[in-house]
Amino acid sequence: MSKTYLVTGGCGFIGSYVIEELLKDKNKDIKVINIDKMGIGSNIRNIDIQDPRLKHMVRDISSPHFAEYIGKVDYIIHLAAESHVDRSISAPLEFVNSNVVGTANVLTLCNQDGARMVHVSTDEVYGHLQLEDPPFTEDHPLKPRSPYSASKASSDLMVQSYVTTFGTNASITRCCNNYGPRQHREKLIPTVIRSLVNGQNIPVYGNGENIREWIHARDHAKAILEVLHKEDATDLYNIPGSASYTNLELIDIIIDRLTSKYPEYKRDSYIEFVSDRAGHDFKYEITTKHSLDAVKNQQQFDLEETIDYYVSALKEILEN
Repeated sequence: MSKTYLVTGGCGFIGSYVIEELLKDKNKDIKVINIDKMGIGSNIRNIDIQDPRLKHMVRDISSPHFAEYIGKVDYIIHLAAESHVDRSISAPLEFVNSNVVGTANVLTLCNQDGARMVHVSTDEVYGHLQLEDPPFTEDHPLKPRSPYSASKASSDLMVQSYVTTFGTNASITRCCNNYGPRQHREKLIPTVIRSLVNGQNIPVYGNGENIREWIHARDHAKAILEVLHKEDATDLYNIPGSASYTNLELIDIIIDRLTSKYPEYKRDSYIEFVSDRAGHDFKYEITTKHSLDAVKNQQQFDLEETIDYYVSALKEILEN
């Protein structure tokens, strides 16, 4: 029987891996509809628009009319969101509109079609940890500390309220930091690689001791789809990664790997410490009470593929 999947934000970083995983299924009856407003972080080159099973539509989920003429859907993977903390500080209302209003609109469609939905959130909704604090679990309260994480926490509450009030068939996933090819240039790892290739100093907030946990976006996508198709799905799943590093440790790893493979980018000075971000969270780390194969079998932290991707892309830009 044919199944239709709706992906919101599928031209973005994580969304493109979700679509890639869906289209690995050789079932010709599968249909994937991608809704994306093509804002910051979206790139049409991230998806295979030549695949006849994929339909790409430029729509903004914050519009109540975003779902017109798409037909009935069976599954919804909701990833579309404004996600950069710095921009949320300068323009918080944009995040409320996309992340809260947009999620409410997607939930309305989910109820209308009786679809199964996964709402993709973030570990940042829990707030932050001190150095010796144990990881966040699914039972921790929400304590967001930035307009971005507050808008995501609000969207999570919208989902939970629809589950309770309307019986919406939805689960929430909260993941740690993602890495891999296709991530937007404003994020940490692409920024570090771009700075190295361009001969610029790497901007580091504060003292660089902030700690983040990492998972490859491909493994995150697999975990999302595993939750989507669970027969006994519960409402909330944390998705932890395979490694945790301070920002300085991560930057040192990138410098070492990149300059070893591309010695033309070696130099004496690399880092420039800058004023700390307002409300900068110190440490994120999560654990889960659920057993997900995609989490257990995720690849170990390895940046070779990611570094090669960005170096190649940046060289292409410089040559043109």
